Amino acid sequence: MGKGKYAARKLKVDRKNFRWSDSHYARRTLGLDIKADPLSGAPQARGIALEKVGVEAKQPNSAIRKCVRLQLIKNGRQVSAFCPGDGAINFIDEHDEVTVERIGGRMGGSMGDIPGVRFKVIAVNNVPLQEMVCGKRDKPVR
Repeated sequence: MGKGKYAARKLKVDRKNFRWSDSHYARRTLGLDIKADPLSGAPQARGIALEKVGVEAKQPNSAIRKCVRLQLIKNGRQVSAFCPGDGAINFIDEHDEVTVERIGGRMGGSMGDIPGVRFKVIAVNNVPLQEMVCGKRDKPVR
């Protein structure tokens, strides 16, 4: 490894090549995290509700977390989304248009005791789910 008077080009080329050994650089440059992400980098996405599913909580908790399977409009991928709030699942029917966002677990993974669920529902038919749970607004009739 030359560090002499005329070694600038070699140092520059080596620096460029060895950067690929850094996994963070390689994944960022190749866009692998965005490719693997169902929302493809967007903060929120809309989808069509396919079915309601109950997901069992991980140990040591014992509960059935109410989730919904949906198909994203932008790329057709299927994801599971958690419905936060008491009785919130009752406001979601099949074929409703649902808006989801990330649930906020570490490293983009699932959060808490819900295995494999990385998204949460924030709106149904463009009405915030939280307002429907609180009773401030009704679900629009299509």
